Amino acid sequence: MSTARDPRPLTGEPLALDLLNTRWNRDGVVQDLLADTDGLAVWLTANGLAGTHPSGAAVLDHLRAAREAIKAAVDGAPEQAAPLVDAVLEHGRIRARLTAAGPAEEPEFADPAWGPAWLAARNYLELLTRAPERIRSCAGGHCILYFFDTSRNGTRRWCSMAACGNRAKASRHYARSKEN
Repeated sequence: MSTARDPRPLTGEPLALDLLNTRWNRDGVVQDLLADTDGLAVWLTANGLAGTHPSGAAVLDHLRAAREAIKAAVDGAPEQAAPLVDAVLEHGRIRARLTAAGPAEEPEFADPAWGPAWLAARNYLELLTRAPERIRSCAGGHCILYFFDTSRNGTRRWCSMAACGNRAKASRHYARSKEN
């Protein structure tokens, strides 16, 4: 289990979008949490997957592939993205079972190294089923983060009101004050 602090500016999004948010912009430079296995350990821990799934170079490679597939799908290229997302989903399946607590569904993987990537791709399908129009990229100028809009009226525009939202409003205020 990683004890390193998660450096990302936005966490807590659904798994698929949290995977996309392993890349972010800091002072004009793109950061990548999945640049190495230390960052992988941070991401697995942040998403409750540490200890239940393997970590290592293969997991890292599979997660990067899933991130590119999901990003292509979210950014609006479904015809190119569908085979990429499907290629990740081919490595796992849902197994239905009856347990003492009742019906259950559990993911199964031929190769456990695909587990985290498969879970993220599967979560993307769940978001599409739930409310695809609420999967958004931040409207902040140089921000490259994604979020699932859970606001009541579905009009959230920024990854964070405190960061990108505040910068946008301050910029508009400054522009208006220069006009006067």
